Amino acid sequence: MDHPDPCPATAAAETGTDVCVVGAGPAGLALALMLLRSGVRVTLVERSTALRREFHGEILQPGGQRILDELGVLAAARARGSLALSGFQVLERERVLLDIDYGRLPVPYDHLLALPQPHLLAELLDACRQLPGFTHLEGHRVSALLEQKPGSPCTGVVVRGPDREPVTVRALAVVGADGRFSKTRALAGIGPGRSDSFAHDVVWFSLHAPGRATGKVRVHRAAGSAVLVQDSHPDRLRIGWTLPHGGWSRPGRGIEEIRDELARVLPQFADLLHEQLTSLSGLTLLDVFASHAEEWTRDGLVLIGDSAHTHGPIGAQGINLALQDAAALHPVLVEALGRGAVTRADLEPYARRRAAAAAAVHRMQRMQARAMFGADGAVARFALARAAGLVTRTPIGGKITRKVAYGTDPVAVRTDLFTAAAAHRTG
Repeated sequence: MDHPDPCPATAAAETGTDVCVVGAGPAGLALALMLLRSGVRVTLVERSTALRREFHGEILQPGGQRILDELGVLAAARARGSLALSGFQVLERERVLLDIDYGRLPVPYDHLLALPQPHLLAELLDACRQLPGFTHLEGHRVSALLEQKPGSPCTGVVVRGPDREPVTVRALAVVGADGRFSKTRALAGIGPGRSDSFAHDVVWFSLHAPGRATGKVRVHRAAGSAVLVQDSHPDRLRIGWTLPHGGWSRPGRGIEEIRDELARVLPQFADLLHEQLTSLSGLTLLDVFASHAEEWTRDGLVLIGDSAHTHGPIGAQGINLALQDAAALHPVLVEALGRGAVTRADLEPYARRRAAAAAAVHRMQRMQARAMFGADGAVARFALARAAGLVTRTPIGGKITRKVAYGTDPVAVRTDLFTAAAAHRTG
């Protein structure tokens, strides 16, 4: 493998690596760990420090659980604190319209897993730190791509740390894993490909709720909105109130009105809402949209996870897709690095494969949105009733559940590419 000249980033303004991963979320860290175990040097650039980030998605589908298990980090992450959930339900006025039972799936991945992202990221980062060739530039922001001209081959990045001094990271490949508002993607001049067909405001908050666990992920339909409720460790409920885009910014809406509106949808938690939801500062507003980046690959540059495609929270697919992206890209990069260069042609098999998987989730979420937010409640209830019949009473239901749980493109980690030295260190 043709390595750029190494130089410790802490000692000079320039460093060399094989792959520079921008973003220490689930996709970036999982990919970094796979590459390190395959004998590839990785520099990880992350703007936050000590995992101080805003986290929202924490539901792991079976497909994501399997990838983490194959990496050997799932059990330890779970031990930090997590909750197994038996499936999804869609309800309206406490009437169950749709019930997807994950108990129909083969063990050990016969459940959803509510795993706080800090627990997951800490385990992935600890595993990376045990391996040679790992450099972690925390508290650093990417400020430029190394290109002779826009769109020409990417040979690294320029980052700036807390002291604002530039550090040049030269690499054979740069991986943009820095989220839906990816700076890497923006610096490359790649459009996010935002779609207005699925655009919502989602207001997140949590409630301390000892003894009130539901054991499921539940979506409560209401007029023009939906409220997602899930158990979260420890003894909490995470609640995501999903509204049509712009629906949150109604003039004059105060905390009392919000509490009352939510209590009508969630009467079983009305006491917790009135006791704990006392200020607008306890709510976090997200602009949630679907997107599919205009390009995913260039010579020396590739996007994964939310940098390449974004999705809504209903269906809990974001982390699953991100981990599968990492597992699909890993062997493609290892093969290309073995030849000494990473070209767009090398990366295209990954892009074609995962673009199809992301598009399938977009289609599913558009169908979900029509069912959840359709103006005609009777039509939505009829559609959900038909779906419920398929899921619960026919063999097709098992296939639907497996597709939601693993996606259209189940990906396994290529552990055969792990080197003996790396495998020994992780044992």
